[in-house]
Amino acid sequence: MLGLSGAGVFLAYVLMILSALLCIVYGVRNWNRPSDAEVEAEMAEEANWEKEDPEARGEV
Repeated sequence: MLGLSGAGVFLAYVLMILSALLCIVYGVRNWNRPSDAEVEAEMAEEANWEKEDPEARGEV
């Protein structure tokens, strides 16, 4: 039945399905999560913008 000639084959099928499910769960959890480099670049850009904002200094 299904080519299950022994416990090892059954275990291989089960582990294959579990690993596929684990990959799917990992992918869904990290779908839109930015990398650390992107977060640091965005924070640096915002800090630079806050320093040079003319509205904050009252120039506008």
